[in-house]
Amino acid sequence: MFNKKSVLSLVLVLTGIMAAKAQVKIGFEVSFKEPQAHYAEVQMNISGLAKDYVDVKMPVWTPGSYLVREFEKSVEDFKATASGKTLRVEKVRKNTWRIFSAKANDVKINYRVYAFEISVRTPFIDESHAFLSPTGIFMHLDGMIKSPSTVKIIPFNTWSKVSTGLTPVAGQQFTYHATDFDILYDSPIEVGNQDVFEFTASGVRHEVAMYGGGNYDKEKLKVDMAKIVDQETAVYGENPNKYYLFIVHNFQRGGGGLEHLNSTTLGATRDAYNTEKGYNGFLALVAHEYHHLWNVKRLRPVALGPFDYDNENYTTNLWVAEGFTSYYENKYMHRAGFIDANGFVNDLAAGIATVLNTPGAKVQSAASSSYDAWIIGYRPNENSKNNAISYYNKGEVIGILMDLEIINATRGAKSLDDVMKAMYLQCKTLKRGYTDAEFKAMVEKVSGISFTNFWAKYVNGVDDAEYVKYFGYAGVDVSTENATPGKPVTGASCTLGNGLIVTSTTRNSAAWVDGLNVNDEIISVDGVTVDEALSTIKLRSPMISLDVLPVVAKKNIGDVLKVKVKRDGLEKEFSLKLKANPNVRLKATINENATAAQKAVFAKWAGK
Repeated sequence: MFNKKSVLSLVLVLTGIMAAKAQVKIGFEVSFKEPQAHYAEVQMNISGLAKDYVDVKMPVWTPGSYLVREFEKSVEDFKATASGKTLRVEKVRKNTWRIFSAKANDVKINYRVYAFEISVRTPFIDESHAFLSPTGIFMHLDGMIKSPSTVKIIPFNTWSKVSTGLTPVAGQQFTYHATDFDILYDSPIEVGNQDVFEFTASGVRHEVAMYGGGNYDKEKLKVDMAKIVDQETAVYGENPNKYYLFIVHNFQRGGGGLEHLNSTTLGATRDAYNTEKGYNGFLALVAHEYHHLWNVKRLRPVALGPFDYDNENYTTNLWVAEGFTSYYENKYMHRAGFIDANGFVNDLAAGIATVLNTPGAKVQSAASSSYDAWIIGYRPNENSKNNAISYYNKGEVIGILMDLEIINATRGAKSLDDVMKAMYLQCKTLKRGYTDAEFKAMVEKVSGISFTNFWAKYVNGVDDAEYVKYFGYAGVDVSTENATPGKPVTGASCTLGNGLIVTSTTRNSAAWVDGLNVNDEIISVDGVTVDEALSTIKLRSPMISLDVLPVVAKKNIGDVLKVKVKRDGLEKEFSLKLKANPNVRLKATINENATAAQKAVFAKWAGK
């Protein structure tokens, strides 16, 4: 029954709640008294929330990296005061501190964060700089994720710069505004003396903040990074930002990236910019992370936002979010002119070979890999290659096949580009993410054919990719050969440290079938001691295959190898019947005699 008074009362209550929230002010100050010891000092000021107690919470994970990392473990010396008086604090959950504020209007919280893990997803501080990954630094009021906040950075006395995608507060140095905590948690902050340069592409101002030095050429990077931005914007028809920030950490050996709404953090090798492999590797990383500006940050699975920062956020669609992005980085590198057509098709063929050569691809589907990212993807163990497949790798293969299927079905009129753009616009219009069914429906709408069987085989199933068929649509011939023709393999991987220790065995290999275990210490092979065997070869890495030992290399497929090991302090001997290598190599060749229809498919596929 409609009751005018009840409705009016409800409106007044909701208005009151909203007004109360609007009056709450949250501000942070971050300083660095002991950067050499890897600490940040954080002060959180809360006003306008007069309650008996206040709960503040730290996220347990960071969006884009699907693992509960327990950031709260690095918090120390948590204190709260009001009007100069110490307030009682009780930790009520692993990531929640309850402050008994006794209706105080202004509450000041102080805590320290230890930050000494080098990665793109975790905060790191030393005497040279501070990288503030926000989910590992800041806290929010329980139930008030949508509250605005300000952040003031007080650099250490030898630092002079702050780089972040947050909005600067006019007239206040190193002070920034976030409209809500989703924005704050999605805006990394670099503090130090980073080398900063800019370029404009697709009407957007881009800033690059380089930490750690390196042999990069700024002028060349400005031109080449802009080419990638332009190619990606062309697919989606618009660039959603007016400003974008690349934070680049250059190390002796670095890698990886993490996407954000208007920025990204990249890891790079500081002295690799002057080699073709190193330079193209960096540009490919730029292409990958920048594509997330659309795919995952805006065109996203429905489970990935609004975020639950206390728990895992499950989705079966990371094969689209990450796998398709891996596929598109190859497309953009080709379209921007950094790899030629032969390099393009062979890079994709190599991606297919990676999946074919991973035993876990026959066990775990792309959808399952996505869902289990939280328990397997970021926590691999010695058996992961045998029972799991990366949604990056499997998703890249699905992207290749799906793109070619769409192009072939539409005779070159449409491609996966059209699906991605349509889904981006759909998410923008509906203001929410997509479901798996909605993504499949859009693929079928664009292509005009059913993808039910395709989904069953490649998304939810574990079928091998029919790469010869799909590449054939584009007039590309793919040949397959054994990775080590005529040579046997043991299937045992080892590391050389305090002895030669088995680190993994491949499913159905000789080592697997005949009983070698992870953590076995190899003593001798066919009577030849490990020291004697290793003295005759030059190793480039402590991570080696047992197959590199000369005594193994001399064997034939079907021969028996005697391997003596020490297991739990006891010596054991195993007889390994050597098998052929199950791994394959793929070589893609563009057919000069391709039909007109095949050439049309290739032209649409390559986009050049």
